[in-house]
Amino acid sequence: MPSSVRLAVDAMGGDVGPAVNVPGAIEAARATGATIILVGDETAIGEELQRHPHQGLHLEVVHASQTVGMAEKPSDVLRRKKDSSMQVAFRLVRDGQAQGVVTAGNSGAALACGMFILGRIPGVDRPALATILPTLKNPAVLIDVGANADCKPYNLVQFGLMAEVLAESVLGIPHPRVGILSIGEEEGKGNALTKEAYGLLKSSSLNFVGNVEGRDIFRGDTDIIVCDGFTGNIALKLSEGLGSALATILKNEIRSSWLSRMGALLAMPAFRRFAKKIDYAEYGGAPILGLNEIAMVCHGASNARAIATALEQAALFVKRQAKAHLVEGLKANTELALFSRSSKTKSPDPAPIS
Repeated sequence: MPSSVRLAVDAMGGDVGPAVNVPGAIEAARATGATIILVGDETAIGEELQRHPHQGLHLEVVHASQTVGMAEKPSDVLRRKKDSSMQVAFRLVRDGQAQGVVTAGNSGAALACGMFILGRIPGVDRPALATILPTLKNPAVLIDVGANADCKPYNLVQFGLMAEVLAESVLGIPHPRVGILSIGEEEGKGNALTKEAYGLLKSSSLNFVGNVEGRDIFRGDTDIIVCDGFTGNIALKLSEGLGSALATILKNEIRSSWLSRMGALLAMPAFRRFAKKIDYAEYGGAPILGLNEIAMVCHGASNARAIATALEQAALFVKRQAKAHLVEGLKANTELALFSRSSKTKSPDPAPIS
């Protein structure tokens, strides 16, 4: 019997399209029991499905005749790519045929589709990309990681309010600690944005703990770290690159001598656990917070495991009623309007980071 959880995946999104999205969808369907709707070129999807066992799984295919390039302008995608796999997948959610969407495609286009097809929660000025990071203690939320390159101080407060709902309802963290990413722990450290945002965050109802330096993100002493999308995107990709570099250095050192190889055999279980903890594919996609529905954006270079993890994460969001918590929680939050563009000087919507 089909699962009550239905998710759409942009099967043509990302650097290699169906080659990772289809096996990722199969893995997620097997792990969660959810119905996964593969959106894209039905011939290409069908050919990829034939390469992987999927009997008994709840998989559907919805044809879309167009694809979205990673370098295409979001405005062009909205106007000229009505039948793209990305737009069709987002419309399935809007029309109630799916409860969430996952794409590894053009992140700017995905954000535009989210805003114009799914719509923003009333009171939210700018939806933001959040990512869940591993730390030495519990998982932490970093927001924004690429949706808004330029922000106003009140945007960062809204990011904190949105992430607070996510942390409480999905991660199960009561009254999460919120910090702002800056260049020093002291209140006076930072640029004009972080200094003014510090005061606003301090005056809000958030459990604000002050500035967080880059080196302290992974200590686990802060549950939510807010920043503008430019800074957050650099921090995220730096951490991904560092994890990959550390794994490569470790492999090279192990191969450097027979004694190292012997020691590695004994420590192999620990090495595997370490590799899994620093692998970005194990942490899924970045939810776009501030939309009326659940939408996840994955790295363009995602492998099948990363797609599967994002879909599994989206299924968890559905099962834990994250949509209701996020949408209704934010609608009921009177502070959201206090820290909004309507109460401040207006600024143009930003261009998202690719």
